[in-house]
Amino acid sequence: MKLYNSIGPNPKVVRMFMAELNLTMETIEVDLMGAENRKDAYMLVNPAGQCPALEKDDGNIITEITAICEYLDDRQGNTDLIGSNPDDRAETRMWTRRIDLNIVEPLTNGFRFSEGLSIFKGRLRTMPDAAADLKTLAQERLVWLDGLLGDKSFICGERFSLADILLYCFLEFGGQVGQPLVPENVNIAAWFERVKSRSSASA
Repeated sequence: MKLYNSIGPNPKVVRMFMAELNLTMETIEVDLMGAENRKDAYMLVNPAGQCPALEKDDGNIITEITAICEYLDDRQGNTDLIGSNPDDRAETRMWTRRIDLNIVEPLTNGFRFSEGLSIFKGRLRTMPDAAADLKTLAQERLVWLDGLLGDKSFICGERFSLADILLYCFLEFGGQVGQPLVPENVNIAAWFERVKSRSSASA
């Protein structure tokens, strides 16, 4: 298998997931800043022009980070990262979906429409007037999540999962682009440090 990799939080989710699985593979670097992902050669790999993409041994391509991670986990025999039974898999997917829609999407678009506007304005539809509200929405949902997290070690209780990896990679990214963690979210701050201490966090 081959992983089409680049800068940014999306590929890091897959790299961190792979590190948790102790899985390595050939990596092909795609120059996002040079818009290589929007050129014909890469568009044949992923018509959406996004990274990462996973090329399977048969040459077929899987895109979207959750689909890639679930595929890799399936190949490893269903680990705790997704869930070793139907109940755990449902829990992981529920929290991954909540985090993706409520935090990741507004955080990322808040960046694309403001600090990242010069990069993205020629590549996708941007809405600069929405940037501040999107950032506020992400922060409001983090407050919501902080209350639900409580004293749990991870998003799914004591089980480290894809939901933790997704949230960590995007909160780390947010801290680099003007959307830092709010100290008042003490549960998330403690959770962030726990995840940061994992060796996979440097993937």
